[in-house]
Amino acid sequence: MKKLIIIGAGGHAKVVIDLFRDSNEFCIAGCLDPARTGQVYGLPILGDDSLLPTLQKEGVTHGFIALGDNRARSELGARLLTLGFVLATICGRGVHISPTARVGAGVAVMNGAVINADAAIADLAIINTNSTIEHDCMVGKAAHIAPGAILTGNVKIGEMALIGAGSSVLQGITIGDRAVIGAGSVVTRDVPANTISWGVPARQQPT
Repeated sequence: MKKLIIIGAGGHAKVVIDLFRDSNEFCIAGCLDPARTGQVYGLPILGDDSLLPTLQKEGVTHGFIALGDNRARSELGARLLTLGFVLATICGRGVHISPTARVGAGVAVMNGAVINADAAIADLAIINTNSTIEHDCMVGKAAHIAPGAILTGNVKIGEMALIGAGSSVLQGITIGDRAVIGAGSVVTRDVPANTISWGVPARQQPT
């Protein structure tokens, strides 16, 4: 069985550990998290990411970044690749992924999520619980589609963007890189990069 190290030991990591245990595809060597010690879900917290080269020598071939922070996930994903690790991808229970959809490396597709025809999910994205990615949508690298969010057809989500829980993005909308959409919003027009928007309809907020 392939050996896996999980980066992160917080709440998101707990969900990810559940998914990997259900898959029976990997043997989890433990977690790395500089802010925590002890165990998480019975797995040892081994230290920080300075241990990655040692773990690789011990036969750990795959890594998964279980961090909710989009920027940190992107940066650590690049570090894992530079060191020669393979980014694992995991899907939960009740997930539907169209045969024509494309899902990248290091992606978490949580329980109940739907990814429909010709959608594309870039590396290190999070498609969270019961979210819906409709046809022809594109989700950028290390973006996060939060629980219950809906992307209707042909939506484009930029790198490291966050679509808040229960939000809806209407057909054909583009959300820029690193933009944040607040929970429960309805996005009816394009959103620029590096902005925060929320409401029904969503409006850009001063920063």
